Amino acid sequence: MQTVKMYTTAVCPYCSRAKQILKSKGVATIEEIRIDTDPQARDHMMAITGRRTVPQIFIGTTHVGGCDDLVALDGQGGLLPLLNAA
Repeated sequence: MQTVKMYTTAVCPYCSRAKQILKSKGVATIEEIRIDTDPQARDHMMAITGRRTVPQIFIGTTHVGGCDDLVALDGQGGLLPLLNAA
């Protein structure tokens, strides 16, 4: 299974929802990067994604986007293949 990295903040309902979705798909470990406690991480997230909002989700090297993007990807049947890609 691909590694999952998620830029988050402490009080973010969309982050919690995204984590629930990923765990329901069998993701055991999510590398969380808290941008509310690390300004450099926020700057890095914005530089690599062009976005200011959280969550920002990466599966392997693929930038999925935010929670709505994750839900859309799952709805199109693309989430599990991405998670299980070699």
